[in-house]
Amino acid sequence: MSAPADSFYVALGEGRFASTQATAGPWNPAAQHGGPPAALLARALESVEEATPRVLGRFTMDLLGPVPVGELSVSVEVLRPGRSVSLRQAQIRDDTGRVAARAQAWAFPRVEGSARTAVGLDVPPDHGPEDGRHADPPGEWYRGYLDSVEWCWIEGAVTRPGPATVWMRPRVPLVAGEPMTPLQRLLTCVDSASGASAALDTAAWSFQNTDLTVHVVRPPEGEWVCLSAETSIGDGAVGVAASVVHDEHGLVARSAQALLVAPRRQG
Repeated sequence: MSAPADSFYVALGEGRFASTQATAGPWNPAAQHGGPPAALLARALESVEEATPRVLGRFTMDLLGPVPVGELSVSVEVLRPGRSVSLRQAQIRDDTGRVAARAQAWAFPRVEGSARTAVGLDVPPDHGPEDGRHADPPGEWYRGYLDSVEWCWIEGAVTRPGPATVWMRPRVPLVAGEPMTPLQRLLTCVDSASGASAALDTAAWSFQNTDLTVHVVRPPEGEWVCLSAETSIGDGAVGVAASVVHDEHGLVARSAQALLVAPRRQG
């Protein structure tokens, strides 16, 4: 395993960031894995100050093209203010000004107390990271993002078609010198559901997700999140990857991604 970078991004000021090789996805070292951009967008969405303290309950990211491993700029705005809920939007642009990724999030009032116990959501999983196993990805995959996250597999593996359950935690902060928030940690990991639960041989097929939607029940506690993921493939080029996300105390979120399924070019 190569040594990971010290962070996914370095802040340059005025909403600009330098991407490190820790963001690079497994297929192309010049293009980012979806997890770090999702977390960077969440960072912007969380930065909005409103009169009523709020939490993000639904996050949807559209990937409008490859997010390059390079200099990026991030902007944020409130699309729909409101006393009960508000709708926020953040965008990532590359150094040409192209919008590479866009996210919207509904922000809900932050309240004390919880109904979780009453509806039976405080049920911890019957396994933890210490029960998982490490598994190396294929040697031809680029190891930027893969080496910047710790993986402990309970069921399945990234090279094995079928459902998978894996505990994950980032090894580096999102932005150098900043602590990672629980939501940022969750989004750094949850975009991996489409790869963890690949329904076909990853050597012969690619699974490019065009979006990521996460309904957040509550922010995760602790360093680890667990994805229980499954991918469904249709007759055409469309697939859907869905996951249930836990921390060591119980349910955290549910996610879904639309996939472009295509055979890999040989030779």
